[in-house]
Amino acid sequence: MSTDRVRVVVTGFGATTPLGGDAASTWSALLAGQSGVRTLTEDWIDSVPVKFAAVAAVDPTEVLPRPEARRLDRAEQLALVAAREAWAHAGIEKVDPERLGVVVGSGIGGITTILSAYDTFKEKGWQRLSPFTVPMLMPNGPAGWIGIEVGARAGVHATVSACATGAESIGYAIEMIRSGRADVIVAGGTEAAIHPLNIGSFAAMRAMSTRNDDPQGASRPWDRARDGFVLGEGAGILVLESEEHARARGATIYAVAAGVGYSADAHHIAQPEPTGAGVMLAMRRALENSGLTGQDVKHVNAHATSTPAGDVVETIAIKEVIGGHPLVTGTKSMTGHLLGGAGGIESVFTVLALHERVAPGTINVDDLDDGIEVDLVLGGPRTLPGGQIAAINNSFGFGGHDVAVAFTSV
Repeated sequence: MSTDRVRVVVTGFGATTPLGGDAASTWSALLAGQSGVRTLTEDWIDSVPVKFAAVAAVDPTEVLPRPEARRLDRAEQLALVAAREAWAHAGIEKVDPERLGVVVGSGIGGITTILSAYDTFKEKGWQRLSPFTVPMLMPNGPAGWIGIEVGARAGVHATVSACATGAESIGYAIEMIRSGRADVIVAGGTEAAIHPLNIGSFAAMRAMSTRNDDPQGASRPWDRARDGFVLGEGAGILVLESEEHARARGATIYAVAAGVGYSADAHHIAQPEPTGAGVMLAMRRALENSGLTGQDVKHVNAHATSTPAGDVVETIAIKEVIGGHPLVTGTKSMTGHLLGGAGGIESVFTVLALHERVAPGTINVDDLDDGIEVDLVLGGPRTLPGGQIAAINNSFGFGGHDVAVAFTSV
């Protein structure tokens, strides 16, 4: 069999999010339409104009042993929690290390480590810095720690493409397996950036919602009154395998990771290209890469950040490339925006949607904006059809990065 025909399948997944400390509790809360956003109580909150965020439901320090947690940045902690769940879920007892890889990225990396370490340096001197400071702050730290944990020697990689990072990591993993470099890849994204500097910086861009009086209603994709995204944190991880390897070990297969499409807007460092041309190109390439047509796609987990500029344009692109028939969901209405972790958790959601034949709903849409001609799932979840179906997870990032990952049912 030529490597371009290698089928890549999903055999495990893990997540720690603002909705739950694992994939099952997150998914249950998502289907119930719960919000993971809350008012912050940190002592610095009066210094910034946005007083809320979507904090991880279970603090990773409650899960990890204290000595281990102390040498990890929070983004690394979250990634390890999700990766351990995904690895256990996949049930892999033995794999050739030279056929095992990791692709896990973060949009910002160990930003809280950088800032706290600099404070320590200024106030107490370099001698008081942790010897783990560099491994904690480097963006490839989460991938590195996971690679050491599972013994991956085929390659350990960290993509960085802002809010498209998690999806790009999964796309790169698909290509690694297809090319013959590996049989098994642990892939996804992580982020932990709830810090006053980040909140202040996003607020200065006018990118964040300032709905301080209604935090749980602040993330409202496609609503006419949306005023920006809600910052979230967490990690989402998939275990991907060649179908041959998965079937040889009798693994449970939850979905097929059918393909990926990449493009770039080449328009503005932070604003989406207004015609949606890059988004359309990424989705077209995902369909082509997967051997699918628009009619095959029955569900789209939209990027849908709740920012005024991007939400409606994405629906126009979906209608143009795929059609108006797929059930389109905006799960950031409940999780907030996990930046580099978004594509990871939303790929987990997309896999679960296919496996359980249900599309999660979108909350907080009280006054639907104009120009939307796709079938949005508003309120509660809706059933997906039986038979062989496909779904797409869209992720777009500052810098003009566009990534669409296609999955199909088993």
